[in-house]
Amino acid sequence: MPELPEVESLASDLRVRLAGRAVARVIPVALSALKTYDPPPDALVGSFVDGVQRHGKFLDLEIGGLHLVTHLARAGWLRWHQQVPVTLPRPGRSALALRVVLDDESGFDLTEAGTRKSLAVYVVRDPAHVPGIARLGPDPMADDFTVEALAAILETAGRAQVKGVLRDQSIIAGIGNAYSDEILHVARMSPFKPASAITGDDMRTLHAAIGSTLQDAVTRSSGLAASELKREKKSGLRVHGRTGERCPVCDDTVREVSFADSSLQYCPTCQTGGKPLADRRTSKFLR
Repeated sequence: MPELPEVESLASDLRVRLAGRAVARVIPVALSALKTYDPPPDALVGSFVDGVQRHGKFLDLEIGGLHLVTHLARAGWLRWHQQVPVTLPRPGRSALALRVVLDDESGFDLTEAGTRKSLAVYVVRDPAHVPGIARLGPDPMADDFTVEALAAILETAGRAQVKGVLRDQSIIAGIGNAYSDEILHVARMSPFKPASAITGDDMRTLHAAIGSTLQDAVTRSSGLAASELKREKKSGLRVHGRTGERCPVCDDTVREVSFADSSLQYCPTCQTGGKPLADRRTSKFLR
């Protein structure tokens, strides 16, 4: 799933590609992906792209006073075309969800792999009209995301596990399953540690790990085209998705905890005092 660093890099790439361009056509292919109907997608046609922003994991294209907002979900992606294909695949026969063609015949496709369709596209007058954006917590890359701000968040979260707190978009915007694993590995902290138990030096360590992990990922992705971002994300991960491999810090074996629809990865030596976590949500090892 694209998370804050990938969406930030997509936004940076599109700012350059879309500068001075106007929208010639908007072609919804998978109608289930389109979550709004007023204004219609055709309302974007003929207008210039005024800017590209990121809200958590949401990508926001400002076009003629309206906003084309996309959440790529688990398996969505943006594919750029220097020359948009003339023919369209038939609905239901490809991964294509929506195509945007610009006035120079370049453009992009929003695609989604697999059968579980969650990619969402909105055309709105204000990005705050998108429910997911309206619910977002603070952005961890913002200047006001201070140690004190994080302390208040974790205190409010109480006994909730820190892994879940980091992933909850209404608490902190933009961090998902992969980067929460990476952050906790950098912080040398158990994913099951209660949020309210993180104080003092641990709080400052976690705050620093959030900032450095996200900034490092953004820096690595800077200047990369959309087609290169997935590979860069995977190559830069230390523990997430690396079950059975060696921890790059201590050489222990990276372990996994599986849930119904996801999993987490961690290093026992670095994060849990050498103790493997039970492979269920109710593990007793909290430190």
